[in-house]
Amino acid sequence: MTDSTATGPRADGRAHDQLRPVTIERGWSEQAEGSALISFGRTKVLCTASFTNGVPRWLTGKGRGWVTAEYSMLPRSTNDRMDREAVKGKIGGRTHEISRLIGRSLRAVIDTKALGENTIVLDCDVLQADGGTRTAAITGAYVALADAIEWGREKGFIGKKAVALTDSVSAISVGIVKGEPLLDLMYTEDSTAETDMNIVATGRGLFVEVQGTAEGAPFDKAELDRLLELGLAGTAELTRLQRAALGLEGDAIAEALGRIGS
Repeated sequence: MTDSTATGPRADGRAHDQLRPVTIERGWSEQAEGSALISFGRTKVLCTASFTNGVPRWLTGKGRGWVTAEYSMLPRSTNDRMDREAVKGKIGGRTHEISRLIGRSLRAVIDTKALGENTIVLDCDVLQADGGTRTAAITGAYVALADAIEWGREKGFIGKKAVALTDSVSAISVGIVKGEPLLDLMYTEDSTAETDMNIVATGRGLFVEVQGTAEGAPFDKAELDRLLELGLAGTAELTRLQRAALGLEGDAIAEALGRIGS
């Protein structure tokens, strides 16, 4: 990854392959079993994890747990005030889509049998939006999820040696703007991109989901490959930041993810 002090051609001075400044404030909420306030530049998302001993009725008695997510944006997270969806009495299609994406992304790195008959709900609330809210939400939600699992273990709801997390997961946006492949698009770039893509990947570099759309001219395989490379480089750096936020170093990372010897 390009050094964070580099001065590049983009409006905020970044190089094409450079993340915005990323911070993860672990344990931001005192009430939640797990939480993280994550910032991708000016985009800020509060992710909280709520742990419940028990599962939805359709899972009762099956010996498996459940992880799900809800996403929302505060009324003034954008330049103009938005009405709260709860007041309108209808959850929008975009909100449903992103909530499902976050849930799928987190379940990709969960062993539901090891989790036991417990439920973890991730709430991702956008405090301020400047592009990449869904990718920031996934990245921050993983940190909150990891802490909620350890809370459940301490309370005796999860086995002491159970490996509920099989890997880490993070997400980043990439796109083609004025013919140039870019990593981690802010709003002004995202809104004018010829190609817009969100990449969700595990800490081992395996893809969980790729959402890509040609907003203008179609893109070819070479451009797709370049965007995927940029995305994996970005998620690798996010994985490092997640591990640092969780205080995991060296072999402790592999042990926590149950991957020693793999």
